Amino acid sequence: MPGDDAMTGEWKQAEDRSGEDEREHNPHASGHKAAPAEKDLSEGGLDEQGAELVQARSELAESRERLLRVAAESENVRRRAEQDVIQARKFALERFALELLPVRDSLERAQAVDRDAVSPATEALFAGVDLTLQLMDSVLEKFAIVAVNPVGQRFNPDQHQAMTVVESDSVPANHVVEVVQKGFLLNERLLRPALVVVAKAKS
Repeated sequence: MPGDDAMTGEWKQAEDRSGEDEREHNPHASGHKAAPAEKDLSEGGLDEQGAELVQARSELAESRERLLRVAAESENVRRRAEQDVIQARKFALERFALELLPVRDSLERAQAVDRDAVSPATEALFAGVDLTLQLMDSVLEKFAIVAVNPVGQRFNPDQHQAMTVVESDSVPANHVVEVVQKGFLLNERLLRPALVVVAKAKS
């Protein structure tokens, strides 16, 4: 019937318009348009994860560097402490040795007295001085305290203190002619300089 055909055409046009309206309001209705959106979301997630990974690696490297610095500083502190202890042990006797050296000087001066005209009793006294001086030198050597007796050696301002200078025929210039007082080293460090007379060139 002509009326039925007209009505059918109107329904078809209405369905077409309804489908177009649904596609306009619902982009996911077509499978061909959903793929680009999913791809964009996937790429964005990967970019974000990559940035987080780079940041995590950077923080790890910084933490490792800080740890290495702390370890190095700790090792330096430990080594300095060990050196301080070693130095303290080496030179703990310095003050005591300085007080003891004048006693040794007195014994050495007593030993240098002329013995040609001494009595047997006095000779026994000198023998006691000799023995005491030998014992004292032995003890000093045990504690690394060594005498500096530079007769005939070149003058060394690091270990010698010049009292005066004299002309000499037997000793070259700038060499030690006489030792007035011996010097001493403690563990190879100067404890007391030697007091010396130094030769000078003839005028």
